Amino acid sequence: MTRSTGRNAVWIVLAAMLMLGGRPAFSDEPLPSINLPFEDWTIIAYAKGFLQEAYSRIGTTDVHLVDPGTMQLSGTEAALLDRGGLALAQRMMYPAAIHKANGIDASIVWLSERSNPERTPVLALADSPIQNVADLKGKVLGSSRVSCGWTSPTEVLEVAGTPLDTPARHGAVRFTNIMNTVATNNALLSGRIDATSTHIAIAENAALWTSGQVKVIGRSPADGVYVNDAGRVSYFAMREFAARHPLAIQAFLLTRLRTEAWAKANTEEAIHLIATGKRVPVEIARFGLLDPSSFSFLGGEPSAAAAIAAVKEFQAWYLAHGDEILADHHLTDAQIDAFVDRRFFQGGDYSVY
Repeated sequence: MTRSTGRNAVWIVLAAMLMLGGRPAFSDEPLPSINLPFEDWTIIAYAKGFLQEAYSRIGTTDVHLVDPGTMQLSGTEAALLDRGGLALAQRMMYPAAIHKANGIDASIVWLSERSNPERTPVLALADSPIQNVADLKGKVLGSSRVSCGWTSPTEVLEVAGTPLDTPARHGAVRFTNIMNTVATNNALLSGRIDATSTHIAIAENAALWTSGQVKVIGRSPADGVYVNDAGRVSYFAMREFAARHPLAIQAFLLTRLRTEAWAKANTEEAIHLIATGKRVPVEIARFGLLDPSSFSFLGGEPSAAAAIAAVKEFQAWYLAHGDEILADHHLTDAQIDAFVDRRFFQGGDYSVY
């Protein structure tokens, strides 16, 4: 994308922000400050002033980026959201649905397009004798239970005929729940687990891959349940917040579009902003932004009906394949229908599509 094309895209987004639906520029309820998740695109948007500019239009003058701590401890983003520490949280579809089933009163306001087989591979050490997931029979895979590090390998191993153990079903591969990303990596490097599955694009894991310390021994099927449904990225907000401050959510989603256009036109500057903001080497930031496994700038799923179908389909698959968490606490069809906030999808009052 050229710089002129990027500028044109920015002006289109700005026009949408000013003109969309002829609605007033201010929310009915004042929102003096907002806490948003600290991630690659928000780092760029904050450094360039895009977020501050968007929120000033709706009367929000104090914008903060908050590290949701997802890599340090699984589930912290939901706790922050529930207690008002974050306005929106980002998780893949499976953990977002688990949080909802466990009682968090949240709504999905954005869902990504399908995932891809590159995003969450099954990994072993580069010098391990393990060559494929069939070789994991009788061995140990470790990752965080409520994450893609469980959903992706569950399908991969099921297809290979070497299913994971669950409390409800004896399998061929033992599973160890490790809720911290650094601890998982250390367990793999020290040989306490034989394999893991993770997002290699995130900074905490990218160095393992780019340094050649790990190899891929399995990937999600290209048209499987993880790629089609469970591995989609979602943004979700507390239902009450979404009801009271829809313009705040719309400003967030529109700024994401603006930032995406800018980053494509100014890739090297974007990489350096991420590296500075995250305090990681430039090459790690470049990998996280540009590798096919990246989820910094995924396209959105415009259809609320498709989003609802994705939740229903992955939940049904995992229930049928021994997911004991969903067996105890899963969403009804009516709950899933209400989980997706149609106002932010195509045809909705606050849609960015």
